[in-house]
Amino acid sequence: MDTTTLAAASEIDFSLLALFARATLTVKLVMIMLIVASFWSWAIIIQKHLVFRRARRQAAAFDAAFWSGEPLDELYSRVGATPGSAPERVFAAGMAEWQRSHRQDGALIPGAAQRIDRSMDVAIGREVRELNQGLTFLASVGSASPFIGLFGTVWGIKHAFEEIALAQSTNLAVVAPGIAEALLATGLGLLAAIPATIFYNKLSDDSDHISSGFEQFADEFGTLLSRNLDS
Repeated sequence: MDTTTLAAASEIDFSLLALFARATLTVKLVMIMLIVASFWSWAIIIQKHLVFRRARRQAAAFDAAFWSGEPLDELYSRVGATPGSAPERVFAAGMAEWQRSHRQDGALIPGAAQRIDRSMDVAIGREVRELNQGLTFLASVGSASPFIGLFGTVWGIKHAFEEIALAQSTNLAVVAPGIAEALLATGLGLLAAIPATIFYNKLSDDSDHISSGFEQFADEFGTLLSRNLDS
């Protein structure tokens, strides 16, 4: 490689901003899309981490109150009007149906246990949907970002070959900038995809764990009410 080619290559700015500025419009749009997806993913990751931590803390507090020996009617009158946490809302749904299942003479309407279970299942479904909100976006970013980045790379390399043909030269000063710009799109795709995939798996596992806690509480609560129905 002659000194003239090396000198010309050394004068090229390979900083990230310079590579972005020299990229074609299509590649720029791909890069912007991936950067936005990455920031959005991190926003969801941080938000879900805070939400799940609060959900675990609220579940522990309500579990302690539920098993403290306080009568269920008193607990419901205290939290049922304005339930502030997911476990309280599940509990309130079951207790509300329990109270509606009594006739004016105090007798229970047949099928009360099934209606109570369904009411709590509906409440759990709402809470689970709230917990999982945003996780689909992480999954989409994790699976699609590498291919979007690859598209930008292919388009950038195509443009680089066009410049080579126009310059009728294959020296480093002509080839390197276009290839570097193209590879930057792949790098951004991986930068968006890797954290999104890792945290999607972790957050999904955390959501499943919290959801199973709701279902376990609903089963225990349903068992308590069934004892009252049978007595």
